[in-house]
Amino acid sequence: MDADEMDIDLDGAGADIDSPLSASPASASGSLPAVLSELDALHRRASSSSASPSLSLPSITYLSSAPAAVASLFPRLAAAGIPASSLLPPLEASLSAHPLPAAVAYLRLLLAPASPLLTLLSPLPFISLLLAIRKAASAAGGAANPSSGSGGCRGNPRKRKNPRHQPAAAPQAAPSLLPRALSLLADAAGRLPLRAHPDARRSLVDTAAELAAFDVLAAVLGSDYHAEAVQDVVRALAPVVLSGAKSAARVAAVQFLVTKLVPLGAEEGEDVVRKAVGYLPRYLAVKAPDKADARALAVEAIVEVVRALGSEEREGFAGYVVAMSKGKAKGRLLAVDLILAMLPVLLPSDGDDCDLEEGSWGLKFLRVLVERCSDSVGGVRARALTNAAQALDVMSERGVEVDQLQEVMRIGDMGLGELLRRRCTDDKAAVRKAALVLITKAIGLIGRPVDESLLCAMGAASSDPLVSIRKAALAAISEVFRKFPDEKVMKEWLQAVPPLVIDSETSIQEECENLFLELVLNRICQAANLSLDDDSIKLEDVFPEGTLDLLKSICDGEVAPCIKKICASLGKKKKLKPLLASSLQNIITISESFWLRSRKPIENWTAPIGSWWLLSEVSSFAPKSVNWKFLSHHWKLLDNVGQDDRGKACSQVEPNSALWAVNRVSLLQTISNVSMELPVEPASELAHSLLTRIENFDMNLSEVDAHVKSLKILCKRKAKSAKDGDALILKWAQQLIRSAVDILDQYIKEISESARGHSFVTPLSSKSRGKKQTSASKSTPEAVIAVFTVGSLILACPTANVKDITPLLHTIITSGNSEPRPKNLVGGTISFKELAPSLYIQSWDTLAKICLVDDKVAKRYIPIFVQELERSDMATLRNNIMIAMADFYVRYTALVDCYMSKITKSLRDPCEVVRRQTFILLSKLLQRDYVKWRGVLFLRFLPCLVDESEKIRHLADYLFGNILKAKAPLLAYNSFIEAIYVLNDCTGHGAYSESQGSSDRRPALSAIPGTDERSRSKRMHIYASLLKQMAPEHLLATSAKLCAEILAAVCDGLLSVDDAGGRAVLQDALQILACKEMRIHPNICADNSEMDEEGGEGGGTASALLAAKGRAVTQVAKKNLIQIAVPIFIELKRLLESKNSPLTGCLMECLRALLKDYKNEIEEILVADKQLQKELLYDMQKYETGKGKGKAAAEFESGPSGTSRSPARQSPAGAAAAKVDASARATVRSVLKEVNRNTPTPPLHSMSVPKVKSILGTAGPGSRLPGVLESVRRLQSFESDDEN
Repeated sequence: MDADEMDIDLDGAGADIDSPLSASPASASGSLPAVLSELDALHRRASSSSASPSLSLPSITYLSSAPAAVASLFPRLAAAGIPASSLLPPLEASLSAHPLPAAVAYLRLLLAPASPLLTLLSPLPFISLLLAIRKAASAAGGAANPSSGSGGCRGNPRKRKNPRHQPAAAPQAAPSLLPRALSLLADAAGRLPLRAHPDARRSLVDTAAELAAFDVLAAVLGSDYHAEAVQDVVRALAPVVLSGAKSAARVAAVQFLVTKLVPLGAEEGEDVVRKAVGYLPRYLAVKAPDKADARALAVEAIVEVVRALGSEEREGFAGYVVAMSKGKAKGRLLAVDLILAMLPVLLPSDGDDCDLEEGSWGLKFLRVLVERCSDSVGGVRARALTNAAQALDVMSERGVEVDQLQEVMRIGDMGLGELLRRRCTDDKAAVRKAALVLITKAIGLIGRPVDESLLCAMGAASSDPLVSIRKAALAAISEVFRKFPDEKVMKEWLQAVPPLVIDSETSIQEECENLFLELVLNRICQAANLSLDDDSIKLEDVFPEGTLDLLKSICDGEVAPCIKKICASLGKKKKLKPLLASSLQNIITISESFWLRSRKPIENWTAPIGSWWLLSEVSSFAPKSVNWKFLSHHWKLLDNVGQDDRGKACSQVEPNSALWAVNRVSLLQTISNVSMELPVEPASELAHSLLTRIENFDMNLSEVDAHVKSLKILCKRKAKSAKDGDALILKWAQQLIRSAVDILDQYIKEISESARGHSFVTPLSSKSRGKKQTSASKSTPEAVIAVFTVGSLILACPTANVKDITPLLHTIITSGNSEPRPKNLVGGTISFKELAPSLYIQSWDTLAKICLVDDKVAKRYIPIFVQELERSDMATLRNNIMIAMADFYVRYTALVDCYMSKITKSLRDPCEVVRRQTFILLSKLLQRDYVKWRGVLFLRFLPCLVDESEKIRHLADYLFGNILKAKAPLLAYNSFIEAIYVLNDCTGHGAYSESQGSSDRRPALSAIPGTDERSRSKRMHIYASLLKQMAPEHLLATSAKLCAEILAAVCDGLLSVDDAGGRAVLQDALQILACKEMRIHPNICADNSEMDEEGGEGGGTASALLAAKGRAVTQVAKKNLIQIAVPIFIELKRLLESKNSPLTGCLMECLRALLKDYKNEIEEILVADKQLQKELLYDMQKYETGKGKGKAAAEFESGPSGTSRSPARQSPAGAAAAKVDASARATVRSVLKEVNRNTPTPPLHSMSVPKVKSILGTAGPGSRLPGVLESVRRLQSFESDDEN
């Protein structure tokens, strides 16, 4: 009853009973006579009335605050003739009116020395007492936190209506009375005879657990009824112990279980208690939560309890954990966490022998972890791999032998390396990351040689779309390289790690640079103070292991650009040590000394591969560490090789001249970097030597750029001013261009005269003709070098005059054409393309460089470049022109943009190098926004996804999966339908015939036509790649567009299936609708998150929103299927059947795939076509029958543990398959019989609840139970042969 009713009852009771609010000042303090008088009045009234009023507040207050008076109360009651049982009704009523004071008073009465416990202790009043204490504690918590809404006037507007019921004394006293009440309750818990009152006992335990009153629980466990209360205590404390939040109450609850409850299960304890304590960790494991954080806290609590148990109970729980690892997914996930946490508990201590003996729990636990690494659930696999990595740390700390761990980490014939390789390529992101972490921890167990497939898997993981996995792969493969610097490991590390310097994630770039500094550069620095010993037999023995192989590997063509960027970044951050430059110089010097000590000619010596190249990259950041005498000595040595005394190239070229040329380029780069440190006179001599070498036009082409660049830098840095430097550069540039023009002009004249003489003069003898051809062949290399030098000079000095060289280049590139040319130009009748292909190609390259610095020349010649790109039969020239066109696009965007449709034709070039170069260049232009994804560009890129070259396919996957998805997320959706028509080379649809009809859109460009399996699989791969980039709502819209623009177009006659292209488009559309990438599930949005089961648990709100979005999209997809797709499918089926089209089978297969998630609703969905309904039901049953046969056969061929059965035991498989087949046939007969009865189909009231229809006719609502209807529906009353 509430406060208002209590006032009414008190007023009606007469003047004998004072209400709490009308008590006189004299009685406000209370006294024993007043209490006795009130009890006497209440006792007399109780005999005439069934309802007993509560005690007054003064009396309750007196009883709760006067222990001595309470002790003398019961003798006074007996003297006054008042029975002790008369106290119960007023006290029980007072617990509602004044909860906490009445509870304290009741407890004092129970604890009084002469208290009649059997009379006063009743279950219902005692439970009311506990409820009063709970309410008081809740009110105290609400007062401490007003925002919680509990307590106070703001939380209950009903209390504001009666302002006189705003007591001040009682609520203020509540917080001070609560500790007293709990203290009294703890005293009472150990004394009260609660064995006969189980409900009161359970309520007491629940109240103590809720209020974290562990002294009360301790008193319960110390009482004479503790055996009955142990299970109640465990049940009450389990929610507190397994709560997901870290709190003092949870810690105290765990400590209570460990220190108070577990010791009761000792051997001398009662059997019931020992059994309950032994099963305590199992109970906690069963009740453990699913969330990752809460589960971790639960595991921590369980292990604390297990640690306190005896050895027998501990081993029993260990066996339970092993059994749980083979149960349901939730139990397996908890088991792998418990195994890791219990491993230190079950293993011997540090001082004992820690060998893993057969049958030991450490061995069993490790085997369970390894088995769960191949679990069917991704979350379990990920946790098992992660915990296995930590378990290896525990084992290593305990001193377990590596050989033992290697044997334990095997699953049958599959070793640890093979297991890790499979998990590195897992479809779940969390599993891949955990596998890479395990590789980092278990690298000592893998052993040498490292499996090449595992290395490739780690290398592939370094380019994973997820940042966390790339970081893990970076750490894993670097740890392998750190432990095993083998040649294979080094090669894979260099292929995987340095390219990450251009990663979009800054932290990955920094980690890549730090690892390169640690594992490569610091290792090379160890050679700085080495010297050549007299007993050294091989050069490799002088340096640390792998140093020379490392130098050789870093200058690889694919890795070198990334290493250049790494060195530049480290140099800017001042992380490159001067010691590195000194070490490289020492390596080169020791190599030369070792060669000379072997008494071999110095002309055949080459420095260790990569040493000069790396020195050229680091010297610019440590110029003072490079010795000029060292550079001068090796420049003279390298510059004189292959030349005669006059500085001309010798005719006899050594086999290693190419390496000398590469080293000279790197040496020149090094000299350029340290030019500011060079003395004046040596610098002048060097500049003169460089100019002379260039003017001889006899160098390797790879050296020309280096000579020109070095000469330019020397002039600029040693000139008095920048203006003087530019003037000096222009002077020698013009000088060299004039020399090149003279050489080229002379060469063209000689070739022209030779050709003219052959035409009008008597044919020369073979000896004379041979002399002229030899002369021409000798002058061709000089002309090629002259043309190439002009290109380098133009880029180094854009202001140089090229008016004399341009006509000569025009003559060469247009030679052999039928186009008219000026009469004063020679060489018009000669085809330099056939006579001197190298000169022909270099002329195009030099003209392209001239176009880059002269816009007027570019306007005239860019159309000629495009024309040559289309018609040239030289792959080298097409590749060079493609590079030039990319540069033109940056320099003259508006001028080149109109030729994009012709440039993209190179994506289908017959040469793989040209295709890959074109793809890379256009991708860079797209990333830099010079080119937009519009027109035919997107469609031209699609065939690259199925290119014959694996490298191009890999690049295309990255472009569409990463770059395109970020820059143009809607492009795949917007262009999907058009892509289907283009790839099939179909122009039948009016909406796409206009875009298909342009002159540059030929079948060989973007189309992959054909109905053969190879062409269809290529197109489906492209479609699947595009669908993976779409959000669920875009998948839904794409499905609707496929139905409306292709399937409906066939029904309306806009797209003809009589045409091969139309049939291919329709077949592709049906296969797309049925493919797994098009299917929309409620959890498809959550699947797009970075981590799977474990990673997504942190963001509860985001996950809930994604799940709600997925459910909404699924419902809309179902509505779209019923209202839009199914009517179109029905009409399309009729059309295809009328034409006897073979595509009817594709349509039925598509419908089966679409409706297999709605098996119970097929009758409602296909209500408009009963025949189609029957056919689909039959097809689906047949499909499931086939699956059942295969599954049954597989189960009987392999036992439960996966072992193969003997041939003698394989016979039951046939019986099982026959049984499944017979059951499927019976079900089909039943369904066909029901359909043939033409029973009415119920209306579509709900899309999600299937209707159950009776085969006995209609009946009134509720006439038959659903179970009865279902059993009647499945009756097999006859044998039908309709399907036969």
